[in-house]
Amino acid sequence: MNTLYRSIKPSDNIALASIIRSGIEAFNLPTVGTAHSDPTTDHLFQLFSTPSSYYIVLEIAGEVMGGCGIYPTNGLPNKHAELVRFFLDKKAQGYGYGKILIQQCEELAKQFGYTHLYLESFPEMEAAIHLYKKFNYKLLENPLGNTGHYSCNVYMLKGL
Repeated sequence: MNTLYRSIKPSDNIALASIIRSGIEAFNLPTVGTAHSDPTTDHLFQLFSTPSSYYIVLEIAGEVMGGCGIYPTNGLPNKHAELVRFFLDKKAQGYGYGKILIQQCEELAKQFGYTHLYLESFPEMEAAIHLYKKFNYKLLENPLGNTGHYSCNVYMLKGL
């Protein structure tokens, strides 16, 4: 199967927003206070034109199947970025694509000079939490920064 990891393009916005919202809905998670209702979800290409940010898209056989990004979220400590919008279409889950996306994001974060990656999630997203733990992300008691995703209740941090 023709698999490609590439930088986000403007034409990816609709497909990625759909994958993100479907992923949140699949776990019956809150839609308010998450990426589901975040207006930037519909404009990811524009969001990731922010300096020191990057979004990697997973494309399989010409179809956008998900992605993951790094973003300098407001309020994070110096040299910290957030691992954001890590979602895969249901058809792409369980094949190791997520692992590659995280590895690539971590490498890019180092290239940008970040020393830590922070993320927010939900306990219901067990497979993702398991993957984060395999990558040595550690649970935090409280959130960092000003993500605006106040419904999230799992906070994790990794030193790069």
